[in-house]
Amino acid sequence: MIDPKIFNLRLLITWVINAAALLAIPYLMDSVQLKNVWSALIAAAILGLVNTLIRPVLLALTLPVTFFTLGLFVFVINGLLFWLVAQMVSGFYVAGFWSAVGGALLYSIISWALNTLIMENK
Repeated sequence: MIDPKIFNLRLLITWVINAAALLAIPYLMDSVQLKNVWSALIAAAILGLVNTLIRPVLLALTLPVTFFTLGLFVFVINGLLFWLVAQMVSGFYVAGFWSAVGGALLYSIISWALNTLIMENK
């Protein structure tokens, strides 16, 4: 049984890590901009919800295309969702579709690396 306090703390730490990953992207790509830390926190929360609720449905609906492209279509889906969140959050700007694909790729790599370094794997 998972202790609710530990679960909530891990959720909070993951949220902050993902916001930090978002804050790092504008330093690596000029086409992705964040206005402030609050925009990063809001965008990280919405990205988490979108990736939890919408992404699995899109992956299931596009399974034939994903299979045909040997999995490369997942990058398109990730980019579209990243771009969608940028349209929803003021202070979070993505220049275009390919910038969103690159930003989503960098976001996933940076957040994975930070989660690996900071969180214990249990």
